[in-house]
Parts: sequence; C-alpha cells; structure tokens
Amino acid sequence: MKLKPILIILFLIFVFKSTLAQPLVIDSTQTPAINSFWKVKNTVGFDLSEIAFLNWNAGGQSSISGLLKGDFNRIYQRENYNWLNELIIRYGVNKQDGTAVRKTDDVFMFNSTFGYRKDTLSYWFHSVKFNFNTQFTNGYKYPNTDLAISKPFAPAYTFFGMGAEYDNKEKKFNFYFSPLTIKNTLVLDRRLANQGAFGVEKAVYDSEGKIIIDGRKTKTELGILVSNHFKKEIAKNINFENRLSLYSDYIHNFGNIDVDWQGQLDLVVNEYVRANIGFHLIYDDDIKSKKEINEKQVSEGPKVQLKQMLGIGLVYNF
Repeated sequence: MKLKPILIILFLIFVFKSTLAQPLVIDSTQTPAINSFWKVKNTVGFDLSEIAFLNWNAGGQSSISGLLKGDFNRIYQRENYNWLNELIIRYGVNKQDGTAVRKTDDVFMFNSTFGYRKDTLSYWFHSVKFNFNTQFTNGYKYPNTDLAISKPFAPAYTFFGMGAEYDNKEKKFNFYFSPLTIKNTLVLDRRLANQGAFGVEKAVYDSEGKIIIDGRKTKTELGILVSNHFKKEIAKNINFENRLSLYSDYIHNFGNIDVDWQGQLDLVVNEYVRANIGFHLIYDDDIKSKKEINEKQVSEGPKVQLKQMLGIGLVYNF
C-alpha cells in the first residue's frame, strides 16, 4: 500500500475542511461581508457490524466490519449566484476469522458547481460543473492480493462541462443537463495502463510479447451529461436520497450510456444514531470485469456493477 497518494488526499481534505470553517460575526446595520454568504455543513459517521461464534453447533464464521464516512459542504449563495462544493469520502474494511483484512468500500469524490441565474425568482441556472473521483488504496479481486486491479488514481475520473441546471432547494431537487462535458479517465499505474484497464489504449506488443509502445495513461471523451440529485423525508425520521448520472460520448459509440446510480434510505433513531440502507449501480462499457482462471486474471466483457449496503452507526454534524 503506497502512502504518498493517501497523504496527498488527506492534505486536500484538511485544506478543504479548514477553508471558510470559521464563522463570521456580522453587524446587521452594516453591509454583509462576502464571507457571510457561505454556508458550512460537515457530517462524519462510523458504521459497525459484528458477529461472533463460540462453540456454536450450527456453524458460522466470526467477522467484524467498519465503515468511516464523511460529507463536507461549502455553499456560496448571493442573489443570482450559487456555488456548491462537496467532498465525499468513504472507507470500509472487513475482518473474518482466518483471513486478512479486506476492503469493502473506498470513495474519494469532489463536486463543484457554479451557477448564475437572471433573477432571484427563477430556479434555472447557467452552470459550470466539475467532478473528480478516485480511491484511497489498492483494490483486489479477492482472494488474490498479489496483483491490484485498481489503485489510487488508477482509475481517477474528471468531468468538466457547462449547461443548464434546475435547483429547487425548498424541495431539495436538482437536475442538470450539459450538451458539452469533457470526461477524462486517468490510469496512472503503468501495468494497468499497459493492460488497457478502464478503457485507456493498451500497449502494443511484438510477436515475442515485448512492449513496442506503452499504453496510454489517459483517455479523453466529449459527450452529453445528465444528472439528478433528490433528497426527501418520505416519512417521519425516514429520509431518501437519490443520485443519478448518465453520460454518452459523441465520438465513441454515441448512444451507449454510462450509468452511475446511487440510492440511500436513512432511518433516523436520534441526532447521533441512524441506520441506512443503500445501493450503488454502475455500468460503463469501458470497464471490463475480471475473472480468476487457473490463478490468472482474465478480462471479460462489461457488466453491471452492483453494491448493496446495510449498516447502523454514529453520525455527527457540525
């Protein structure tokens, strides 16, 4: 596990958290200072699940799982301007008897959207959106831990585009459409890049299997992006949050849609304790699934990726 990318990411988190974290006391008789238009919201949580067996005749395997998560928001709102910055982190591990610690979740995502509207009565904005996401540590196709199938910045994705955004904060509903969005895929690990992982152009080999031309570490696409974010209290102390992103490249297989869909149901016990049920579905034609055959990793075609989560834990807002 290489520490350098992790230290860089942790430094970015510290800088983001520190920026504008100090509230500003304002005299209501004076013109509001610029910093008064910033809203700060931070949420950190920890989910824990455990099962243990001792002389249990029916059999079973003891295990313990933990998930650390954080959501840090900086929102600037002033008249016709709206600037949302959001940092989302998640990292989970699992330990079972007889096996080493395994990763169960790994997310580092930063979103930034700047919008301008013609008047304060409108919910429609002319917006510019940027998104970046990668992971903290290496990922493996367990039980094989000799070769990583993903690493920090391998892959990493960036989206940058402009378009129209409907943002209704009272109903907590957001819809964004961009006819021009640039998607960059980064695979900054040489071995994975040579394999053509995550859709980058793979290396060229000669008849003896030697590399003639190294694989590319980046891939750039230009396409359409449609996204939606919706959050609502559907019943007392039950909140539902939905995030959906659809992207299609103009040049390569236009009409073939990359899907990133997340849904979560929060069951609030009190201010600090809550249970959550969620899912994360991904389909990307450039991501090939891997299968272990005779102790070798073999790439297969693209498949729907699905992750389901269920947990209960502590949450702190500040």
